[in-house]
Amino acid sequence: MQSRLATSIRRCFLHMNLGGPILVSTLLAITVTGAAGAQSVPVVSSAEARKAIEATTPAQTNNPVSTALRDILPGRQNNTVAAVEAMPTDKFNYKPSADQMTFGHLVTHMVETNHLLCSKATAVPAPKVEVNDTDSKDKLVAALKGSFDFCSDALAKMDDSKLAETTEGFGGKQVTRAWISLVLAGAWADHYAEAAMYLRLNSVLPPTAKK
Repeated sequence: MQSRLATSIRRCFLHMNLGGPILVSTLLAITVTGAAGAQSVPVVSSAEARKAIEATTPAQTNNPVSTALRDILPGRQNNTVAAVEAMPTDKFNYKPSADQMTFGHLVTHMVETNHLLCSKATAVPAPKVEVNDTDSKDKLVAALKGSFDFCSDALAKMDDSKLAETTEGFGGKQVTRAWISLVLAGAWADHYAEAAMYLRLNSVLPPTAKK
């Protein structure tokens, strides 16, 4: 029981959300009454508790936003490209209803959005690329891969020092590069979700559903 209680005390310190060092030098000895009589539980020093907390605290980074985008990109890129490649060639003109875009149009939208948002988030000029809804599957897949490659290269040059700068957003509104960065991360998720929906409507299993 002594061992279990000492472990519980240590866990309490591990799970406390403290912003700085623990302010007590030691824990008071705790007396446990059992069949064998009173027993003292070894004290846990503040230094031991501090080390335990530091061991479970994620390392801080100087550029949390740009680092997060760089971390998110590979997974979003792999899944989205795989989804587009999974759609049969003769289904690129498919649309769920008369008022919705075709799958080919969705891909061109992904390409244009990657170039636009990655450029504005990073302050790196985007290349001039022309794609059309009716382009071949191979051309659209290549354009999508190229747009993600641009994002990867641009984000590699990005740090958080320019996040407060303003740039033109949708409808001519002035927004910060931080605002654009949040929209970019959301767009990657939305685009994959849309592609997955189109695949399922054509009886094709999306890439993430296979894992």
